[in-house]
Amino acid sequence: MSTAPRICPLCEATCGLVLTLDGSRVTGARGDRDDVFSRGFVCPKGAAFPQIDADPDRLRTPLVRENGELREASWEEAFGTIAARIRPLIEDYGPDSLGIVLGNPNVHTMAGALYPPLLLRATGTSNLFTASTLDQMPKHVSSGLLFGDPFAVPVPDLDRTDHLLVIGANPLDSNGSLCTAPDFPGRLAALRRRGGTLTVVDPRRTRTARLADRHLAPRPGTDALLLAALVHTLFAEDLADPGPLAGRTEGVDQVRDAVREFTPEAVAPVCELDPGTIRAVARELAAAPTAAVYGRMGSSTVSHGTLANWLVDVLNVLTGNLDRPGGALFPRSATASAPRPAGPGRGFLLGRRHSRVSGHPEVKGEFPLAALAEEIDTPGEGRIRALITIAANPVLSAPDGLRLDAALEGLDLMVCVDPYLNETTRHADVLLPPPPPSQSAHFDFAFNGFAVRDQVRYTPAAVPLEAGRMDECEIHARLILAASGMHGAPPSAVDDLAVDATLAKAVTQPYSPAYGADPKEFAAGLGGASGAERRLDLMLRLGPYELTLDELKAHPHGIDLGPLEPRLGEVLKTRSGRIELLPDPIAADLPRLRAALTAVPEPARLQLVGRRHLRSNNSWLHNTPALNGGSNRCTLQVHPEDAERLRLADGGPARIKGAGGELTAEVEVTDAVRPGVVSLPHGWGHDRPGTRMTVAAARPGVNVNQLLDGTLLDPLSGTAVLNGFPVEVTPLAPATPL
Repeated sequence: MSTAPRICPLCEATCGLVLTLDGSRVTGARGDRDDVFSRGFVCPKGAAFPQIDADPDRLRTPLVRENGELREASWEEAFGTIAARIRPLIEDYGPDSLGIVLGNPNVHTMAGALYPPLLLRATGTSNLFTASTLDQMPKHVSSGLLFGDPFAVPVPDLDRTDHLLVIGANPLDSNGSLCTAPDFPGRLAALRRRGGTLTVVDPRRTRTARLADRHLAPRPGTDALLLAALVHTLFAEDLADPGPLAGRTEGVDQVRDAVREFTPEAVAPVCELDPGTIRAVARELAAAPTAAVYGRMGSSTVSHGTLANWLVDVLNVLTGNLDRPGGALFPRSATASAPRPAGPGRGFLLGRRHSRVSGHPEVKGEFPLAALAEEIDTPGEGRIRALITIAANPVLSAPDGLRLDAALEGLDLMVCVDPYLNETTRHADVLLPPPPPSQSAHFDFAFNGFAVRDQVRYTPAAVPLEAGRMDECEIHARLILAASGMHGAPPSAVDDLAVDATLAKAVTQPYSPAYGADPKEFAAGLGGASGAERRLDLMLRLGPYELTLDELKAHPHGIDLGPLEPRLGEVLKTRSGRIELLPDPIAADLPRLRAALTAVPEPARLQLVGRRHLRSNNSWLHNTPALNGGSNRCTLQVHPEDAERLRLADGGPARIKGAGGELTAEVEVTDAVRPGVVSLPHGWGHDRPGTRMTVAAARPGVNVNQLLDGTLLDPLSGTAVLNGFPVEVTPLAPATPL
């Protein structure tokens, strides 16, 4: 028996674990008390690591389709098949005949962070689709427009703030999102102990809302209206005070004019809130010694998602809490580029190109995932004929999975990197399975950039790679070689090219630690036992702390880099070099929000919202027995008043109908949802044939996204409207027993 540290890869909290090992088998997992960030905290997902790691349904060898059936194949045959088929397609039909889909698990692995950008460059395709347009893309767009960098996402300084306003987020169940914070419950409890205030805005009385000093339950999809009314109140009552930010911000007066119509009285009938309560929230926010506004999924996956995310940071700016301890600050990741001198940057542009069928504008290099099906099944020049999916299950996660399911059948080639034969990968021509997480090293490239405290941690693989498996980074490198016409070259060539390209740029930048160095000598000094480790070592050396991989390995529980600090000058990359508080694309979208002021809801019309669960993470973990059970159920939550009006029985079946289709689900009558709202969780629907997920198939649930036809999108970000859309709910009589 032995132990090994391992950063949990199952959600954004990135908690440190201690794995108990019996030889190469993981037998237990507990929180790592010595971890510099999580200090021993662990949630049910982390505790279930052994079951996830040893899942018998995880694929062990590649699968290749032959005569319509998937069969086991060698790694050599799998990559040879890809190389033989993908290059002719690209050469005959052009690079955009290939689409690439990246799922959320990519940001939880080293391979998913390091290699997909190289795959995109190697193939030349512009058809990129990711889970971001089902999740956080509105935040990237608003940050790009305000600060010039879509990854400059300010996070609430949870450990020092006096007032936290949470809108459309349930961190006690999600563990935080775009706010990496192990032990979110403990941090909120500490806020209350030090006399701070928690305000939660959510149409459901979530676990987070139950902790709040004030819980507002507006009608779903009205977050932007409520936020605009808060901004209006700050101006109307002379409470707006950017403080030191005033000299670094332009557009304050224009914002004042833009929100003039959004009085609390004007938004109250649509939000279904009291105007006095709206004013009270604004006053409390302005009066707090320090405060932070934090919004997530519920305020992003709605029709005004980008406007809502923009208004979150407008509030942080106008109250003087942006880039301020106790407010909302920009983390400094150890692998971020070294700080450049303050001054104007290149800015952020939307719509540099448009999708072929519906003309959706590109955002951050991506098209909406909701548009993938039409890009495959609509005939004509430029049609996607080949698809690579990496850790993605869009048949469940994107709107109108039935259409996408059918479209995937029409592809000439589909390659998937995934450990499971699931609802999407069952269509693969070649399926490449990565090893279990215990057999992979781990570093959080993305989440350290959203962390509430600066820190850095690296954990090598806890156990050796099992015979017959291939390291996930090598899988990605070989896929790049096969897709780029370099099949047969050593995988290290991919990493060498990446190192050379990075250093060629770094040695010319005066603010880089490598400035003026000889690229070959600098590369020769890199440590690491693999190409991925060498690239990580390079990023650490070029980063703001000039660390090395050897230093990280000498600190297996991480290195604490201290609390977040003001650093706005390093972050701003707008063309003006200032916070641009009312960017043109935002101003152009505001008339749509003004039109919503007249959209007074029909009392009898229901709106559907999703919900998080601590034992779930989208569609990933439903095949884990310890996580698929108890209260983690795919039920339709309905308020008692609506249940009585519609004659819905608790535990009975109901039909839910939306623009994209209809479903049947079990009713759960509860006052946890407000009247007029029903809730169905995301990520279920494991009932398709041809999958190999035994536990999930035994309790399949229904796919809520099938209620959508994919036409409802936030126009600025291309994000699907997954929350706050209308549905019809009717009771179904139980089946008569034979």
